Amino acid sequence: MALNRYNGMQDVMPNTFSSMLDRFFNESVNSRNFAGFTPHVDACETEEGFEIELALPGVKKEDISIDFQEGKLTISGERKLEKKEEGRRYHMLETQYGSFSRSFYLPDKVNPDQISAQLDNGVLLVTVPKDENKTKKRQISISSGTETQKASVGKGKSTAKLATATSENGKEVHA
Repeated sequence: MALNRYNGMQDVMPNTFSSMLDRFFNESVNSRNFAGFTPHVDACETEEGFEIELALPGVKKEDISIDFQEGKLTISGERKLEKKEEGRRYHMLETQYGSFSRSFYLPDKVNPDQISAQLDNGVLLVTVPKDENKTKKRQISISSGTETQKASVGKGKSTAKLATATSENGKEVHA
């Protein structure tokens, strides 16, 4: 007995030509063999940071790589097809295997040193916290032109005294 894929067209013909074309293209796209696969992603922002969840059933953590460079978070890896038994002949193989790579551009207000990842039950959760110093609200005071000149003259004298008082590796430095 051969297994045949049920595509739904046997029972009811579509009501419109447009729905028939939609069904045709959806069925042909879903039945193609892919060299790789694209995991499904859920991404959200919280007050503390960003959370990115990837559906990676059957992928081992050793087969996943997470890189962050210049504001771009890249998650890549491979889902391997492991042959379990000799003599099996697949009639249908809809699960996608192969390598994958997903990239996300994050705003500059994130803290890349605190990025963490956890793989649990085939779901990879990547947490990217926001940098508190970059997200903190600050009130900027406005000064007049005369206050700025007085402040810069006063700062010149105090910075010279400060330069002689600073120390580097426990030694006094004179400017």
